[in-house]
Amino acid sequence: QAQLVESGGGLVQPGGSLRLSCAASGFTLSGLVMSWHRQAPGKERELVAGIGTTGGSTTYANSVKGRFTISRGNAKNTIYLQMDSLNPEDTAVYYCRANWYRAVWGQGTQVTVSS
Repeated sequence: QAQLVESGGGLVQPGGSLRLSCAASGFTLSGLVMSWHRQAPGKERELVAGIGTTGGSTTYANSVKGRFTISRGNAKNTIYLQMDSLNPEDTAVYYCRANWYRAVWGQGTQVTVSS
């Protein structure tokens, strides 16, 4: 069964950092476009960052550009989202998505930025 599992969320103070992981099982992420999305309470889910099939191409939402970095793991069945200089507006549930023959979503991990 194809599955994505996110981890690494939590509570962090403004200015802090978190690293999210997204691990796949039941299929390989190699050759797939991957992305991170987030959904804050009362808001629509939005694209945060995407990475191409080889990892050489990345894209970011303007709101996170320069602060977040998406990458592929060496094991090639994991992707990461390094989040630096976090602020309260980054508070949301973060999801990873695989562009497989169908979209596969993880269950999400909560990120809360608060003092």
